[in-house]
Amino acid sequence: MPNAKAGPSRLEQKLRAEITGDVFFDRFNRGRYATDASFYQVVPAGVVVPRTMDEALRTLAIARGDGRIVTPRGGGTSQCGQTVNEGLVVDFSKHLNRIVSLDVENKACVVEPGIVLDDLNRQLKKHGLWFPVDVSTASRATIGGMAGNNSCGGRSLRYGTMRDNTIAIDAALADGTLAHFGEVPRDVRDINAPDSARTLFRDLLALGEREAAEIADKFPKVQRRVGGYNLDALTPRNAANNLAHLLVGSEGTLAFSTRIELKLWPLIGTKALGVCHFGSFYEAMDAAQHLVKLKPIAVELVDRTMIGLGRDIAMFQPVIAAAVRGDPDAILVVEFAEETREENLAKLKQLAELMGDLGFAWNHEPRKWGGVVEITDPALQTAVADFRAAGLNVMMSMKEAGKPVSFVEDCAVPLPHLADYTARLNEVFARHGTRGTMYAHASEGCLHVRPVLNLKLEKDVKAMRAIAEEAFAMVREYKGSHSGEHGDGIVRSEFHTQMFGSRIVADFKEVKQRFDPGNVLNPGRIVDPPKMDDRSLFRYPPDYRVEDLKTVLDWSAYPGAAGGFQGAVEMCNNNGACRKLDGGVMCPSYRATRDEKDVTRGRANTLRLAISGQLGPGALSSDEMMETLKLCVSCKACRRECPVGVDMAKMKIEVLAARARTHGLTLRDRLVAYLPRYADLAARFAPLVNLRNQSGVLRALMERTAGISARRKLPAFRSDTFRVDAEAFGPENGREVVLFGDTFNRVYERENLDAALRVLVAGGYRVHVPKPVDGGRPLCCGRTFLSAGLVDEAKSELQRLVETYAPFAARGVPIIGLEPSCLLTLRDELLSLRSDTAAKTISAHALLLEEFLAREAEAGRLALPLGPLPGKALLHGHCHQKSFAAFKPVEQLLRLIPELEVQTIESSCCGMAGAFGYGAETYEVSLQMAEASLLPAVREADASTFIVADGTSCRHQIQDGADRGAVHAAQLLAMSLDRAQARS
Repeated sequence: MPNAKAGPSRLEQKLRAEITGDVFFDRFNRGRYATDASFYQVVPAGVVVPRTMDEALRTLAIARGDGRIVTPRGGGTSQCGQTVNEGLVVDFSKHLNRIVSLDVENKACVVEPGIVLDDLNRQLKKHGLWFPVDVSTASRATIGGMAGNNSCGGRSLRYGTMRDNTIAIDAALADGTLAHFGEVPRDVRDINAPDSARTLFRDLLALGEREAAEIADKFPKVQRRVGGYNLDALTPRNAANNLAHLLVGSEGTLAFSTRIELKLWPLIGTKALGVCHFGSFYEAMDAAQHLVKLKPIAVELVDRTMIGLGRDIAMFQPVIAAAVRGDPDAILVVEFAEETREENLAKLKQLAELMGDLGFAWNHEPRKWGGVVEITDPALQTAVADFRAAGLNVMMSMKEAGKPVSFVEDCAVPLPHLADYTARLNEVFARHGTRGTMYAHASEGCLHVRPVLNLKLEKDVKAMRAIAEEAFAMVREYKGSHSGEHGDGIVRSEFHTQMFGSRIVADFKEVKQRFDPGNVLNPGRIVDPPKMDDRSLFRYPPDYRVEDLKTVLDWSAYPGAAGGFQGAVEMCNNNGACRKLDGGVMCPSYRATRDEKDVTRGRANTLRLAISGQLGPGALSSDEMMETLKLCVSCKACRRECPVGVDMAKMKIEVLAARARTHGLTLRDRLVAYLPRYADLAARFAPLVNLRNQSGVLRALMERTAGISARRKLPAFRSDTFRVDAEAFGPENGREVVLFGDTFNRVYERENLDAALRVLVAGGYRVHVPKPVDGGRPLCCGRTFLSAGLVDEAKSELQRLVETYAPFAARGVPIIGLEPSCLLTLRDELLSLRSDTAAKTISAHALLLEEFLAREAEAGRLALPLGPLPGKALLHGHCHQKSFAAFKPVEQLLRLIPELEVQTIESSCCGMAGAFGYGAETYEVSLQMAEASLLPAVREADASTFIVADGTSCRHQIQDGADRGAVHAAQLLAMSLDRAQARS
């Protein structure tokens, strides 16, 4: 990647002078925009993130004047290379994302192109409406990008494609002319439009009339046809000539969309799912043509590979256990949405009867083994839909060097041919030494088919080419479409001549020339494309190399250099699940800033470019890399919520370690990292140390010298830290447990450990609080050292902990902690730092207090005398609890307290995240994260409501941001014990 530090170019200077939004010409930011969800990488000359549509149009004008090409971009989730190009990339997603107008009565709205589908539908829901082109990337796909690709979604059987639901588009032509594209009469003389636009409309309709017969002959007769330009929108046979439909699917090559008018639909009411099981993939594909006769709104395929991979992903294990019976070769998820529940149940009954009529039964041999699992519970229906929607990322979760590759991704064939087509396609894969994964839209004959290939190898690139040519030949034979959903981009555009014929391709060129004679708008896509196997355009070109870096953690589960660190970084497929704006936790910093730099995908791309030398020497420990990771709060949400398991918190430790080796530590790094070693000394002088919080001068001085925000109170040290005289409490014959007193609760909030000890003893447990075997300072998990990249110091702390706890763990004694970030270090980083038996045993027995007690309750062993706490508890979950599926036990346990109403706040990260919220430069973003949902919910709670948060940092954020005290769940349990004792 060329070095951009030589000084700003004339283009950059002009853009900065006239654009108030972000203008990027540095290597790091250009690298982050060089990829989409395809296997291509094209580094742009620069990136502009306009604040207004006028700025976007000004960017187009400036680029045109400088002879630069322009590529509009939304969520950057395109799978064919549509959103990468060498000129200026214009990112609409950060600012240009409003609903401009809404007409509820006529079920229509006008939106800016950068609005995300899920965000749009959240705003429409209160009006009983939705936009039903429900693509699997709905949490990050923008409407502009969906229009550019002519997206379809899982329910297109009922609702149609993006084209069917687009009423009109306002757009700028390459020369800056603004025009309204919608329904027009064939005689355009009286249209209210600029002369140049009116002439363009006339020429387009004339082309449609001239080529009507050729279009009727060559365009595939399947709904899932999104290849090329929609010339059929121009022919006289249309009742209404909607020129917006020509822009739909044009991939930013014809015009710059500024506003899009959409057709809306009433919300779906009740639904029912029938999960049809098949012992034979071929039989499943053959059955699809019969199942659609029941008029479902969707029939979605999940194959054996996806089921198997899903069983290895924590977030999908429960839904697979509930919805999948036995070991099917494939399942078809059939969705009904009739007006009443009774009608849906009747449809499920018809589905079961139809499966029987087709010869399937649970007791048959594999070829005809199968049946229907009925799902009427809305929560489980949503979980099934989420699993299917995550199909792409689930498939990409393979940790081997080869990955399922998108290039024959969306071929669509008529349903009667689907079984034969897929069988023959598998034979093609086998002939070229690979296998394929298949999932998605069986109802439309459009499957997401991905052969497993390693595109770093020339032989696999040649196999890709051969497979593409053979697959597309079959599609032509079946009179299907080679591009059925995700567009053309680089990967499929070169095959238009074979699919449509040379005359239609000449028409495509004529349309492009007529709209964009200077070839300014996203050239090389649809018209005059490069070869799909041009390796100079690949994310992994022939000269791609990763040096064998020195790493500090264990990455051996992955392939590649640096002990597997390369493979772990390259797991990111750029599909952008981390860009979601609601639900779950990932990615809290992106939700606050909406910057590509601050999303897990952006960070992973930067790491990949750095370790492969594309960002210059020393990039891994550079200031730019630290800027890239500055807002990563190590919440670990990506570890769980990223379907391919990109663990950015763990990767950040590698960067911090490299940074510490080359640049040393800041004062703040030292203050945070070494806290466990000086905490007890500070506690002895607590009144003196705590003076900082009372003095504005000391606060300002600490901000200047250590970068700790003067606007924050630091946790107050206390002289009465948690200390115990004995090493064991409770009945001698009670079940043994170990209580781990972490630094934060021990030094700052000992009442939490006191409460936990009381609760455990009251439950009849024999509680060990062992002193360190070396007789030294209290035990520590090493978390603070890891946060500064001091891995050797963390290992030293963990060594002391392992030596002390190993004898207990060896005999099966649970090790119980209160602070999620500390206790869960034993389940996570400990195993990345050492793989000995003692460490593994301790990790296996490490539990948060609520996890342990909830497990005891479930087993019928919990004997806590709990008294009533009338009222409400508002519960916030720590990020690490959610990442390790350790949050539900908190809810379950608190609901055991009589008369206590437990309500969970649907929150992302609190924003404090250890020391993050105390940083002078991160204070504002910290509060933005908290204000997304946590702090407003706390402020709305009445004064009698308990605010519960297990994380030390979470409690401090709530206190600082909402002026409300929050308590650890252990304290509520102790209060409940007190009520029970008071009543006895």
